[in-house]
Amino acid sequence: MKKLVVLFVTMIAFASISFAQTSTYILVRHAEKDTSIKNNPDPALSKQGEQRAINLVDALKNYTIDAVYSTNYIRTKSTVTPVAKKFEKEVQVYTPSKAFAEQLLQQKGKTILVAGHSNTVPALANALLKEQRFKDLDDAVYNKIFIVTVNGDKADVKVLEY
Repeated sequence: MKKLVVLFVTMIAFASISFAQTSTYILVRHAEKDTSIKNNPDPALSKQGEQRAINLVDALKNYTIDAVYSTNYIRTKSTVTPVAKKFEKEVQVYTPSKAFAEQLLQQKGKTILVAGHSNTVPALANALLKEQRFKDLDDAVYNKIFIVTVNGDKADVKVLEY
């Protein structure tokens, strides 16, 4: 009987491990924007930014993207469009908020790319991690990729450059 109880407990432990699904959230700030037109609230990407958007495809070559999100600005949508095209995904528009972070956390076992801004990308990473680890990015920083992985109650992050 004792062996049967041990076997049953072991089976439950393995079943709970197999049901835990790792979700990966890839967060990027939009690439360099065109600043040639003063006071433009919604600029396109500069030539350098367009190249960075193309480079993002290569930077994420080891991932299979399940969904792509962007704020409703030309520069953020343009940053992730090359990746979205590669994976035949539509760029979905979101509004930065805690509710959006919770929505992402409900998508278990997915790899999701999100484009945001110097203040919203670190804030989203913090919300996904459920801790205040990152501050706003400097306005001159466009090359950071935050890769947040969540498995059950455990979350981790890697910050890469591209």
